[in-house]
Amino acid sequence: MEQHSPSNSNTLKIGLVVLLGALGLLGYLYYGSQNENADLQKLLTGKVDELSTTKVKLDSISQSLDAKIAEVTALGGSVEELEKIKAQLEQDKKRLKADSNFSAKKYEGKIAEYEAFLTQKDEEILKLKEENGLLNSQNLSLQTEKEQVISQNKSLSYAKDSLNSKVSEVSSQNEDLRKKVNVGSALKAVNVQVVGLTSRGKEKEGELKNKRIDQLRVSYILPSNPLTERNNKDVYLRVMDPNGAVLNDMARGGVLNFANQEIGYSLKQNVAYTNDDQKVDMFYKKEAAFKSGKYAIEVYSEGFKIGTGSFLVK
Repeated sequence: MEQHSPSNSNTLKIGLVVLLGALGLLGYLYYGSQNENADLQKLLTGKVDELSTTKVKLDSISQSLDAKIAEVTALGGSVEELEKIKAQLEQDKKRLKADSNFSAKKYEGKIAEYEAFLTQKDEEILKLKEENGLLNSQNLSLQTEKEQVISQNKSLSYAKDSLNSKVSEVSSQNEDLRKKVNVGSALKAVNVQVVGLTSRGKEKEGELKNKRIDQLRVSYILPSNPLTERNNKDVYLRVMDPNGAVLNDMARGGVLNFANQEIGYSLKQNVAYTNDDQKVDMFYKKEAAFKSGKYAIEVYSEGFKIGTGSFLVK
């Protein structure tokens, strides 16, 4: 039987102890590595969650800013500050994607500021809505007043048209009355008589012989008229031969306006009207002999024909 020496036995024991120590160290190192990996995994998971949460909050704030910009624009307010904050937020979102040293605490402060800004804007928008409500009420009131003014203007226009029509009617009536007054106040020459006078002054009535007529005496009465003013009147005498031609010696005759037409006259005489049925004589002398036939006499004054007569010449 083989026998072992004491030295070999000790060596074996030492080797066993070393092996057991190495195994223990490896086990310790492996356990520590597993713990570190677990901690690192937890750390990474936490970072990802914080990054995702931060991104979601920033996206939500971005959407809220867009909504408020649209709302303020619709209300007619200024969006300059909102757009400035929106641009700043977009820069923060870009930095978040490229941030290798991401820290949730660093963004928590910014997110809080954005949320405070949104709260402030909510209050401002509410105030703007109230002001717009007041403006809408005022606009409605102004629109109502405008419609009332338009209605009043229409009523005034109708009243004006009615008044103009009434004024026109009254003016027409006044014109008619004026014409009637003028007609009523016009002179009247009545009992128009024609007498032939010889060169010696003898009177020839009835049928006149042309050889014995040196001149004509046309006599008439101007009746009294309370509407006729007492003053000097221009009286025009027209003597028309059997052919209707006016005997017009330009030395004594001329042209007068009657019914918007110019007509010739034979003699003009200024008469002092006394308004007491006065008798007026007008003398007309013709250089050439009167032709045989019926002559017409017309008397005019102040734009009116005031009398007519006639005589015969053999």
